[in-house]
Amino acid sequence: MTVWIWGTAAVLYIAFVAWYFNWGGPLTATEIDAYMEAFHKTQGSNNTDATIFRQFLENDDGGEFVMQNLVKFHEDKIPHPISGELTHPRAILDAYFRPFSAALFKRAGHPVIASQKVGGYIDSWETSADPGWDLVALMRYRSRRDMAELVINPSFADIHIFKVSAIKQTASFPTQTAISFFLSPKLFVPLLLVLLASLTQNLLGLFR
Repeated sequence: MTVWIWGTAAVLYIAFVAWYFNWGGPLTATEIDAYMEAFHKTQGSNNTDATIFRQFLENDDGGEFVMQNLVKFHEDKIPHPISGELTHPRAILDAYFRPFSAALFKRAGHPVIASQKVGGYIDSWETSADPGWDLVALMRYRSRRDMAELVINPSFADIHIFKVSAIKQTASFPTQTAISFFLSPKLFVPLLLVLLASLTQNLLGLFR
């Protein structure tokens, strides 16, 4: 029985590693050209500098990254882009975020943290005035390839209008974590599997 318990834990961990880490390596020049060609046909290309996007893909190191998103919503209810009914911007954005986050999760991406802004700039110089950001959200991407796949995904073309309608102002840029005290899935998943396997083994031992 012990072999089955720890064998199952090992198989689950191998499955997690296969899913969570990027095994495809950095993007190739051929891939980048293909992604850029498709990118120019997407609605999102109107809000993204193609030169910056291409440079980000060309500098791919094959590792994960975290996208930092600064978001300012419309202050009052706005007409729903489909029904025209006055709706809270966050509810409209949800129509975009739910399918996007599901697609992101399939590619081992997930939220890292989402924070509500509770004050203006405390320390700043040589920067534009605070536009009144409402939300700071960090999203983990397994690789730049995964991000590119999501950017050019045609299934998001019809729902992109919800994002544009709900958000009055936004800025997003990729980052790589240097220091973090949050327990990432890289650590808590194996720890959780070890804990569950140990508990299972001990509980089964009590009934022998």
